[in-house]
Amino acid sequence: MLHTDHGVLETPFFMPVGTHGAVKTQSSKEIAALPSGILLSNTYHLFLRPGTEILEAAGGLHRFMSWPGAILTDSGGFQIFSLAGLRKISADGVTFRSHLDGSEHHFTPESIVDVQRSIGSDLMMMLDVCPPGDADRKTWVEAIETTTRWARRGMAQFRNSGPRYGHAQVLLPIVQGGTDPELRNRSASELTDLNADAYAIGGLAVGEPKPALLDTVELMNELLPREKPRYLMGVGTPADLVNCVARGVDMFDCVMPTRNARNAQLFTFEGKLNIRNAKYKNDFSPIDDSGISPVSEIYSRAYLHHLFKTEEILGLRIATEHNLRFYISLMTTMRKEILKGTFSSWSRTFISRFEGSDI
Repeated sequence: MLHTDHGVLETPFFMPVGTHGAVKTQSSKEIAALPSGILLSNTYHLFLRPGTEILEAAGGLHRFMSWPGAILTDSGGFQIFSLAGLRKISADGVTFRSHLDGSEHHFTPESIVDVQRSIGSDLMMMLDVCPPGDADRKTWVEAIETTTRWARRGMAQFRNSGPRYGHAQVLLPIVQGGTDPELRNRSASELTDLNADAYAIGGLAVGEPKPALLDTVELMNELLPREKPRYLMGVGTPADLVNCVARGVDMFDCVMPTRNARNAQLFTFEGKLNIRNAKYKNDFSPIDDSGISPVSEIYSRAYLHHLFKTEEILGLRIATEHNLRFYISLMTTMRKEILKGTFSSWSRTFISRFEGSDI
């Protein structure tokens, strides 16, 4: 159980992604109806728009977007380091140009904490260096050295400041090191010395082979404190979630359920469903009758196929709600299987079915 001032979260859980303070096609009220209790937003994007001045005037992101649950904010490091040619890393921090208007900004480990204080997120990420999955060892070493230095500075700033809106906040260090066991061990050792309340596993799902991802997560299960939540950033497919829960991960986020929904792919416990396929034109059965989503039982596959063919926004909304409910239902199912002691057998059956051909 992860306790926040905006609710108690049962782990493992999945966070819908609301990068700009909104989950695409869904209202805060609709997201609140999902049994998740938390969503993710992005510090980099919120810093650029609407900006900390507006967020502070609104009383923080929770009030700004009328969201009653908890919020985790990514530091924006991944977005900044994706700005090839538009950013420069120094010992002090990172200087970058906005992808919106080219204006120059500078983030430091301290200022990232301050921005997230202004946002008011319950769980805040430290500024880190996230190299690509195919980087060489020298790049990985430099990344963890910078990440550790920044983490120490960020934690000092966090402990020397306080929340703006009266609710508690938690700051998470991010373990780096690519897929190199020695470097992951070193990064985890240096960051656990900070005695944070939770830890994140970064630098995965950035191009490395899937077996290497799973091996690294399994190593993290051995290296990170078992009594503290572990957050695997940006992962992933339903099978990824099951495999990584088996390896000790508590928290997940990924754009896959919402992005794939907008591209007409739905997830079900029987497998993936591509609703644009011609075979659904005359299929009047429910989108999904498993009981995970009321909207999926109301509308037929033929109707949703029609909405996508005619590019009606309602189609995006229905598919997005369905996929989010599937992901959150998957996490609920895993919690039940863990408590029953049947997770291992259940997970093998699920992965075998889900990694098969589309339905």
